[in-house]
Amino acid sequence: MIKAVLFDLDGTLLDTVPDIQASVNDMLRRHGYPEIDYAQTCAYVGDGAKMLIERALPEGAPDLDACYEDFRVHFAASKNELTRLYPDEMETLSVLRARGLKIGVVTNKPQDAAENVLGQFFPEGFFDFIGGDSGLFPCKPDPSLARYAALSLRLAPMECAFVGDGEPDAKVALNAGMYGVSALWGYRTREQLEKAGATRFATDYKDLQKILEKI
Repeated sequence: MIKAVLFDLDGTLLDTVPDIQASVNDMLRRHGYPEIDYAQTCAYVGDGAKMLIERALPEGAPDLDACYEDFRVHFAASKNELTRLYPDEMETLSVLRARGLKIGVVTNKPQDAAENVLGQFFPEGFFDFIGGDSGLFPCKPDPSLARYAALSLRLAPMECAFVGDGEPDAKVALNAGMYGVSALWGYRTREQLEKAGATRFATDYKDLQKILEKI
């Protein structure tokens, strides 16, 4: 029986791509580069902010580090006006909490940006663990941060479910020894997730609730 559910953030807990796209394009304009569209943004997210910026810039751009730092500083202070919760999400999360399950976040998003956006959409103390890219652990699909989350919650990895919409999430669940569930309401297709090793899928939060009730 699981005792905690760990969630990815972008594309899983929150639909953040519109704000990410806006912040990336603001940075690109400041540095004189062409903007990216919504589809490109969806394809570029999931592997951390540094990789996002590298993908958004023209190949071989000499100012990658400066562009990344520019994006990171401005994005951490974003008001996230275009970001949205998913349908039935708060009801499902409240049901999980009522069952006594711990709820955590494991994301490749920078730690300060993750805390900022979660603080805007969820009550203080809603999550039992929030782990982002702070430089202390490698980004997903490396399992280190997910395992640290379990340790912080005083649980074994096998006592945790891991829910995410991306290939790194499917892989980190396998790598960490957790019960993986791939979210089909995010930014990747079922076929992409299957190629990453995913075997369990939830179409929406109501479906996720039913899946988690069985384990």
